[in-house]
Amino acid sequence: MAENTTPKVNAKDDGKVSKAFTWFHATSVNGGAMAIAATIASYFSLYAQETVGITAAQLAVILLICNIWDAINDPMMGVICESCNPKWGKYRTWFTFTPIVLMVDMWFLFSNPSFIQSSPMKKCAWMLIWYMIYGMVVTAYTMPQMAILPAMTLNDEVRNDVVAKGAGVCALMFTIASTFSTQLVQIFGSYRNLMVFYSIFAIISFWGLYKTSEERYMSKDNSGGIKQIAYVFRHKEVWPVILVWVCASVSYGFMFTSSVYYAQYIWAPKRVDFATMDEAQIGATIGGTISTYMGFISVGALISMMFLMPIFLKKFKTGWRTMLWSQILTVILYLILFFTGRMNFMYCCIVSFIATAVGAMVNAVVNIIVNDTIDFIMLKENKQLNAVVSSVKGFAQKCGTTMVSSGMLAILAMAKFDAQLGPFGQPESAVEATNVVRFLIPAMVSGIIIVVMIFYPIRKYFPEIAAMKAKMAENKEN
Repeated sequence: MAENTTPKVNAKDDGKVSKAFTWFHATSVNGGAMAIAATIASYFSLYAQETVGITAAQLAVILLICNIWDAINDPMMGVICESCNPKWGKYRTWFTFTPIVLMVDMWFLFSNPSFIQSSPMKKCAWMLIWYMIYGMVVTAYTMPQMAILPAMTLNDEVRNDVVAKGAGVCALMFTIASTFSTQLVQIFGSYRNLMVFYSIFAIISFWGLYKTSEERYMSKDNSGGIKQIAYVFRHKEVWPVILVWVCASVSYGFMFTSSVYYAQYIWAPKRVDFATMDEAQIGATIGGTISTYMGFISVGALISMMFLMPIFLKKFKTGWRTMLWSQILTVILYLILFFTGRMNFMYCCIVSFIATAVGAMVNAVVNIIVNDTIDFIMLKENKQLNAVVSSVKGFAQKCGTTMVSSGMLAILAMAKFDAQLGPFGQPESAVEATNVVRFLIPAMVSGIIIVVMIFYPIRKYFPEIAAMKAKMAENKEN
């Protein structure tokens, strides 16, 4: 674990990229597009029910259908991206038109035309169509954006720096959009206007990425069609990495999804004094407890992406070491919180903040692991399958997201949790289960990541990958 296995590239190729490329790469998927994603994640459900008039049950079916299709079309998109060779570039071409489609889709998704009001079926069909298109558009610009970086530079330090800056922008935009959307909607007049504004920002960033990027290191033979997916899955070294991608999504998802439950059903009842508080004060105490705890979690994630991740990468040099040590610290802090987190509210908030600050970076460090996997497949197959590998990562991430949404609720249900009972009527089994899903389950998932990182199968190929990159750089110069 101590040996230096950082891949090196021929000194003739320093792998530097322009500041403009770094900026546009960071603000494309992670800028305006991320603001849209954060708004949809936080407020789309309320918008669909309160404004369009779709019931919770109808929306659940719509989201289930869209999520299943979204996971399926990730690998399909990877194959399409690798199989096409448009004159503007295999990856770069997608940056020209996908953000425009995004803007058009946002206009319709957040419109509520009068002709759909006459029928619940029309409402559901309208939302299903435009939400499904949204998922497909996200896939269509995310896969090429991830694929362009290893095609642009062979230098791992440069790649890591670009990923880290993107993670910082992502955290900032997610925080702004999820926290201030209500106020921004009032300023812009509607969700539709706000989303179009975000889309314009995304268009500028993606067009800038198209202008400043080059596909410098590309293999000439990418034939194979659907077999391209088999080129990835047939290597036993890739399977543990895919497991890490799933676990990273589960860890990050549980971190935020369970926090609201933890604040509302564990800490809010502890902070209410029925003897001295009236109904209004009780409500204010519950709301204040949730907002305070979630504030610590949100700021912790922001600090993680913008400041701690670059520090970890500078210290540990590689993505797998950064992942390993951040997850070791995360497990330690989660176990401390599992056993002692209910002793004092401010103590719990502070330690949760620290745990989030080291744990949240898992969602971005996986993108460095993606670059390692792309290099490994290039070494083994002599094929540039950047988009296919990125799409497999996307599929794994969405599997993890599904496990979060269904798994947490299943655990709580088995523990007799009932939301109708409110914060004060939950059985002790439900309270204990809430503590489990908040800290113990994420600690166990992080433990799996630690084991894989200790035996990280790709790192033993780093010398061969470095030699391959040096040869690629030499061929590029010649």
